[in-house]
Amino acid sequence: MRLRLGRPDLTRYDDRFDVPAARGAFGATFLGVSSVLLDDGETALLTDGFFSRPPMAKVLLGRLSPDEARIDAVLRRAGIDRLAVVAPVHTHYDHAMDSPAVVRRTGGVLAGGTSSANLGRGAGLAEDRILTVTPGRPETFGGFTLTWIESEHCPPDRFPGTIDEPVTPPVSTKAYRCGEAWSILVEHTSGRTALVQGSAGFRPGALAGRTADVAYLGVGQLGLQDQAYLRTYWAETVEAIGAREVVLLHWDDFFRPLDEPLRALPYAGDDLDVTMRAFVALAEQQGVGLHFPTVWQREDPWSISPR
Repeated sequence: MRLRLGRPDLTRYDDRFDVPAARGAFGATFLGVSSVLLDDGETALLTDGFFSRPPMAKVLLGRLSPDEARIDAVLRRAGIDRLAVVAPVHTHYDHAMDSPAVVRRTGGVLAGGTSSANLGRGAGLAEDRILTVTPGRPETFGGFTLTWIESEHCPPDRFPGTIDEPVTPPVSTKAYRCGEAWSILVEHTSGRTALVQGSAGFRPGALAGRTADVAYLGVGQLGLQDQAYLRTYWAETVEAIGAREVVLLHWDDFFRPLDEPLRALPYAGDDLDVTMRAFVALAEQQGVGLHFPTVWQREDPWSISPR
């Protein structure tokens, strides 16, 4: 098969960067890849917190460690000074590499499976700053309740397996094995509910009986799958939880710094256009809103179609 050069043109989806700005105490801020900041004015939590975004050459050939200056710059710009929890959706470098550094700066705990715990230990976090969750058991942080549901990484998983020993950077990219992949369900005392699905994988039936109004849905590598996989992924996430609005994650080129305009991943790694053709059709058939988040903007997708 001939390699397609270039990358999808995001301007063709300009009308979908339409999530309303948050006007009250509650807001959600997209910070690249699958990093989503949720805050209610009193408590804040963050998925992933990957801000270093090293260039491709370093990822392929070098050794990785968190970029302290980039992490500090993102935290300042996003106004993050205190977090209750940082929750990687799995432990590949583009999700979890910076998570312990963010916890160290902002308080709270690093929460996830044994793999994220070993990243925390390797980074020098104390045990009381590490929470190893039990799948299906809710954990409460202020007005938020989070439930971690076991999931899968989108195929192919280039670095499969768990992280069984502490990882201390700098290390090669392959040291950041996938570990436990999660569907994270979020409930808030305001009545807002969400699913954060950071990777475009699923475990059949895992979300049966669960509900959430908004699905933050990872689409990285999804455009390389066949149409049957795309439809099943939508069914096992969006349809399973009865989401009314879908906000797409993990579509941006994470080799590019976050202070530069976001662009789509190149065709060599994904095909966002394939994903959008399938998802636009499914969303229209089912009356579901389909959106891209605007980086840095504090948004409220729950206000689009309130119950």
